[in-house]
Parts: sequence; C-alpha cells; structure tokens
Amino acid sequence: MNRLFGRSKPKEPGPSLGDCIKGVDERAGAIEEKINKLENELRKYREQMSKMRDGPAKNSVKQKALRILKQKKAYEQQAESLRNQSFNMEQANYAAQSMKDTQITVAAMKDGVKQMQKEFKKIDIDQIEDIQDDMADMLEQAEEVQDALGRTYGMPEVDDDELAAELEALGDEIALDDDTSYLDDVVKAPAAPDREPGADSIISGNKNSIETDEFGLPKVPTTVKTT
Repeated sequence: MNRLFGRSKPKEPGPSLGDCIKGVDERAGAIEEKINKLENELRKYREQMSKMRDGPAKNSVKQKALRILKQKKAYEQQAESLRNQSFNMEQANYAAQSMKDTQITVAAMKDGVKQMQKEFKKIDIDQIEDIQDDMADMLEQAEEVQDALGRTYGMPEVDDDELAAELEALGDEIALDDDTSYLDDVVKAPAAPDREPGADSIISGNKNSIETDEFGLPKVPTTVKTT
C-alpha cells in the first residue's frame, strides 16, 4: 500500500510566535531605513527650494518634494502597523510563556509535596515525644545531682536569735562609723586671718597712732624735719 499510494509526509511545525515577531521586526527595520533615506532626500529638496526663486524650476522641485513626502507618510503608516503587530504578538508570547512557567511551578510544587509526605512517613511522632520525656527526666536528675553536690557538712548549729542580735549589733557599729558629729568642732574653728603674717599694723591706744613694721616695732620716719 505504501508503494502504491506513498507515505504521507510529516507535517512541519508551524512558525512560532518568536519567529513571527522576528520577521515582523525585520520588515519594520527595513521600512525604517527607507524612511530615513526619504527624509534625507526631502531635506535636500528643502534646502534647494530655499535657494531658488519662484518659478517653474522651483515648482518642479516642490512637486518632487511632495512626492517624497507622500511616500514617507505611507512608509510611516506601514511601520506603525508592523510595530503594533509585533507588540500584540509579544504580549501573546508573554502570556503563553507565563502559562508555561505556571505549569512548571505547579508541577514542582506537587513534586515537593510528594517528597515532603514521603519524608514525613519516616518520622515517628511518638518516638519524638519519648525522646523529649527522656530529656526532661535527665535534666531533672542532673539538677538533683547538682543540689546534692552543693550541700554543706560540718557547719555548727547557731540559734536564730543569736544571729539576729549579732546582726543588730553590727548595724549599730556601722551607724557609729557613719556619725560625723566630731566634725562640728572643725566647722566652728576661728576663721583664717585675712592678712599676711608680718604685714604692717598700727598700734592704737595712744592719742597719736604709731605705725609699726613687720616685727611690731615703731617705724622710723623716712624724712627728718630740720629747723
């Protein structure tokens, strides 16, 4: 049968969105190049017209410039249409890729849950609780051992009343040490002299006061009156 009718050729996969986007972008790029060329020609015609006087020659150049301008407008519309097509396909491609990523994420989460369930089956909750109870018992026993090791032996028995009396006496001694009444005499001491030792003084009691020197002797007048 295959020899009579031949084998059907396998269908080739259709173009992907990425291929379509690439083709549209290439077409838009080619049109952009044409627009740039027309823009350069249009600029030359404008410069040429600015240097010409009104007349048939200028009108001829003007007609060429108008034709170039119409072509430029047409190419701009085509380029804009291609950009819109490319944008729409990019949005569709992004949505499709997002769906694929979502499916991959969901599959990974399912595998993770299965792995967690598999590992959880290996854990015995009762065994963990038994371990916790054993740890609590061991810690309690360790605390009892520490208390036993911290006991004191051979301490003399002392009456609590005697200890209280000794503590009260110790408080009285501390109060005496803190007493500062003996400083009152120091505070009441006479004030320090406000003059330096040996300073000049005046002997009073006579009718005429006599100045004395640093040794308490009458000063000798520096000038002697002559008659």
